[in-house]
Amino acid sequence: MKLVYSVMLEKFVTGTWKVRRSMTTETTRNAGRPTERDEYRDEDKVRRFVEHMAMLFEGWGFPRMAARVLLTMMAADEETLTAGDLAERLGVSAAAISGAVRYLQHIGMLSREPVPGERTHRYRLPDDLWYETTVSKRGALASVAELAEDGARALGGSATPSGRRMEQMRDFYVFIDEALGDLMEKWEVERNAKAERRARAKRS
Repeated sequence: MKLVYSVMLEKFVTGTWKVRRSMTTETTRNAGRPTERDEYRDEDKVRRFVEHMAMLFEGWGFPRMAARVLLTMMAADEETLTAGDLAERLGVSAAAISGAVRYLQHIGMLSREPVPGERTHRYRLPDDLWYETTVSKRGALASVAELAEDGARALGGSATPSGRRMEQMRDFYVFIDEALGDLMEKWEVERNAKAERRARAKRS
């Protein structure tokens, strides 16, 4: 009985060692091998891109931290990130992230999704971020044009220098609003055509 037990134990131990050796060999074989993420991404360049683009956005009047969060989301291969993910990648506090994501949600450039069973949330970009954001601002352009028209009338219209300046403002925003509508239609056609070409290339 002791002999049988000893043989079984030896086989068990030997088998376990072989499995462990196989796993260790596989791990060693894969050590240093680039993952799919590492193979295509240069993280140093990604970080520089995020910071440089955030500085550009800041020059346009965009809050710096909100720009960094937005661009970190854009540079992520994951579809969603938590506030903790963003804080870790940017090396900032959770409080800094909180203010930035609130701003981005307010202007429609980020959405928040609850995580079932958890107290945290995940953040997601719109499917076509720049298109959706631009379309949502068209109403603001029309409002500016209408208010400029009211201002021009109040200032005497073309009969006064200030009225003429206000009329020029009105004309500019009317032009931009109309041109933007045409551009958005062209972009929809172009976007759909590119999506179809990618789908055909994937099937072939």
